[in-house]
Amino acid sequence: MISRRQARRQALLLLYQWDLSGNPIGSQFAGDLSPWAKELALDVAAHADELDARITAASEGWTADRLGVVERSSLRVAIRELELREVPAEVVISEAVAFAKRYASEDAARLVNGILGRIQREEAVAK
Repeated sequence: MISRRQARRQALLLLYQWDLSGNPIGSQFAGDLSPWAKELALDVAAHADELDARITAASEGWTADRLGVVERSSLRVAIRELELREVPAEVVISEAVAFAKRYASEDAARLVNGILGRIQREEAVAK
């Protein structure tokens, strides 16, 4: 059994492959796949248009389709997890930023952090 963080990483990779290729989730993944990771990736893919609309609304002057695939995938996973409220928001945001930093760049990590911070603040105000 793998950790939630490792499963989240798998979900990110599944979404990255799906976003680039258009192939079904998991069809290009080599190795043992966490059922939770696949379920999360399928859920995120099913809500991709809604998630992209939230990304676009929170990212001044940038549409979701202009972001890099790593950034977009990290944001989609994080926003969906924030919506589900199964994991503390701080953990979700921290891991999304770490993934962007590791697989993209420091600038990507700052962008992901800024967008997720804005979404979290807007949700707090709406409550």
